[in-house]
Amino acid sequence: MNWLRVHIVLERIDPLPVEQALVKLGAISIEFSDAADNPILEPAPGETPLWPTLCLRALFDRAIDDTTIQIAVAGAINAAPMPAMRFEEVANQDWIESWKQTLQPMRFGSDLWVCPTGTACPEPGGTVIELDPGLAFGTGSHPTTALCLDWLANCDNHTGTVLDYGCGSGILSIAALVLGAKRVLGVDLDEQALQATRENAGRNHVTKRLDVVRPESADKTLKFDRIVANILSGTLIELATELQTFCHTGTRIALSGILTNQAESVTTAYKSWVKFELPIERGDWALLSGTVIAT
Repeated sequence: MNWLRVHIVLERIDPLPVEQALVKLGAISIEFSDAADNPILEPAPGETPLWPTLCLRALFDRAIDDTTIQIAVAGAINAAPMPAMRFEEVANQDWIESWKQTLQPMRFGSDLWVCPTGTACPEPGGTVIELDPGLAFGTGSHPTTALCLDWLANCDNHTGTVLDYGCGSGILSIAALVLGAKRVLGVDLDEQALQATRENAGRNHVTKRLDVVRPESADKTLKFDRIVANILSGTLIELATELQTFCHTGTRIALSGILTNQAESVTTAYKSWVKFELPIERGDWALLSGTVIAT
């Protein structure tokens, strides 16, 4: 069965009524993207902002006709000018399996490998994380995650305890565990992230040494030997005091999700209790790492 995809350039038309009309019409999926070039790098907490000029893409069963969609959009925008619309037929396929075919094993440090499920590690005896893209938000391909994986892989001491704050897919928690961590605590606000972390940990046989909780459930009396937080600069600044409660003198810490031009402001929030090394950069992104000198 084929599908019908419609592209609508909404520009400054209110997207909500259009989205609601298309969902009512039977849209299987709806995606918003930037119709210009105005990136949203860091929304404020609690906000889900959209770009000032929008493009909407919706996917329908091919049985629906173009005119029906056009009528629904016209009814949703009231007196606004009719937006530009383009229709295309999309061949049916297993989207997740198609995406998996494009993924290849990736190496971090000297011998840490992230391999999609069912893919053999290119290096016999390498330390392997098996990750199913269908269950994960991160696979190591984004520079911020890659920087953290390199940092974990290159740590002098892989034992001890690790806090993964903002654990997402669990890739960093699992990396710490397969490298030899005694115990890891993964923390995330998103229940889906916690579920993905548990399932990916099960796939890698490390669940017995992993705990995953929401922030409010984390035991503030715990102290960790290493802390990794791959979030965003504004959130990292807000979390400085909370992360300090999980540290002892000598804790190694890595902060990622930071654009290079944001590194100074994040450093300022932590420098009273962390002695930072030089930032490690990859493209537009930076990782800040250092040692806790005061708690």
